[in-house]
Amino acid sequence: MRFTAKARECSSRQQATTAGEPGEATSSILPTPRYFIIFCKRLVYICQQVPERKNIEDTFMNKEIRPYKEKELGKKDQVALMFDNISKRYDLLNHLLSLGIDVYWRKKAIKLLQAHKPQRILDVATGTADFAIQSLSLRPHKVVGVDISDGMLDIGREKIKKKNLEHIIELEHGDSENLRFDDNNFDAVIVAFGVRNFEHLENGLASMYRVLDSGGRVVILEFSKPFVFPFKQLYNFYFNSILPIIGNIISKDNAAYTYLPESVQAFPDGQDFIQILKDTGFKQTEWFPLTFGICSIYTGIK
Repeated sequence: MRFTAKARECSSRQQATTAGEPGEATSSILPTPRYFIIFCKRLVYICQQVPERKNIEDTFMNKEIRPYKEKELGKKDQVALMFDNISKRYDLLNHLLSLGIDVYWRKKAIKLLQAHKPQRILDVATGTADFAIQSLSLRPHKVVGVDISDGMLDIGREKIKKKNLEHIIELEHGDSENLRFDDNNFDAVIVAFGVRNFEHLENGLASMYRVLDSGGRVVILEFSKPFVFPFKQLYNFYFNSILPIIGNIISKDNAAYTYLPESVQAFPDGQDFIQILKDTGFKQTEWFPLTFGICSIYTGIK
């Protein structure tokens, strides 16, 4: 009897609440203004963390980022001059400013070619030949490295000579946007931190596509922009405030390490770059962000 009476009492209270004043019933269902304001603020915060997609042509194709803004030289000539100026300390700065993680990035990129087993590899914008040397883990018959900076090539040749690799790696001066090689000449084309420096991005990619053999694979390693909070903010502070200072002190070229963050910011990374690869003709394109998006690997098949 006590249980039945208690149940009736609870039922009566529930009915009274449901059948009460309209304002009272509504307030028990809808959120109060305070919670609604908190919800709106949270929504705005989340939206602010989503990176704004930029128009590719506005950010890179039509906006030329050059190292030496006061000089009248074109971007290609300025990039060659910049790398000539910093070539002797380039490797030191690379490893120092990336805390050595650039070595891991190169290894990760080359591993994507293991199943393909390329015998002839072209390393575009080879610089001091680190990527070309890393590609030897694939056991190719021949690796050719091309760069527009004689200073960087000299350092690369010294490395190759010390390692007794002159019989398999050949470095030569050349324009990455107008490669001298015959069509369908290489099983793989690789680039590490080079396409961002092309004066005409589409021309460089088209030239790489032309010399790549049918079924060959391109692997491009390039800086990109992280978008995960709070890593994005920490990265931007380091990249824009700390890196140029260290780079200037060691390389004695302030423009080079001011150009670096500017060119990364302007470069069409992620899906934007994948679309450019597709427009060039590459198939089966893939994008692999590394280290919270600081760096990315892009691949495609001819």
